[in-house]
Amino acid sequence: MFIGHFGVGLGAKKAAPGISLGTLFLASQFLDLLWPTLLLFGWEHVKIQPGITDLVPLNFTDYPYSHSLLFAILWGIVIGGIYLLVKKNFRGAIILALCVLSHWVLDLPVHRPDLPLFPGSAKFVGFGLWNHAAVAILLEGAVFLTGLGLYLNATVARNNAGRYGFWGLILFLAAIHLLNLFGPPPASVKAIAWAGELQWLFVLWAYWVDRNREPRHAGLRAGVAAT
Repeated sequence: MFIGHFGVGLGAKKAAPGISLGTLFLASQFLDLLWPTLLLFGWEHVKIQPGITDLVPLNFTDYPYSHSLLFAILWGIVIGGIYLLVKKNFRGAIILALCVLSHWVLDLPVHRPDLPLFPGSAKFVGFGLWNHAAVAILLEGAVFLTGLGLYLNATVARNNAGRYGFWGLILFLAAIHLLNLFGPPPASVKAIAWAGELQWLFVLWAYWVDRNREPRHAGLRAGVAAT
């Protein structure tokens, strides 16, 4: 799953209007932001294997530190804990921790049984919806569109940067998502890793966009048109 995780970050803005969309993207996509670095260092592994699922040509052979249930929980505690230390906001810390954990929860229905419960686990889980492409695409699209609707309900643009910058981000995410779904298999594992590192640009983009938007009720009081 790709765009669905960003949908969680978008939707979480409704529950945590004081947290930047960039931080919410970082939390909801954290496992996949960490994974490329672990690939580059050779600490986790993937094989390009077209046909292993109908939708995704990747065999995730070894990724216990980024995608096991135990580490998803631990990374959630780390991200939430850092936010709590810096911002002294317990509610925000809980929301960020849940955003991190949501990544594993959303991966569960689409992955084949390759998600470990903990490093060294003999049991792997996954419901395999990537072998039912239409269902997987509809599920991920529904998560993203729900999150998008919640974000738009929670915020309003203060200026053109907040308006057009936001829709540019959404369209770029959608384009990458379509390329992932219908493009050719990646050329190499290294190419996967470096492409994955570029996801940090979405986090930075979201920080910039969010600085140019405000809570919708504040915008309405100021007479700002909804976008």
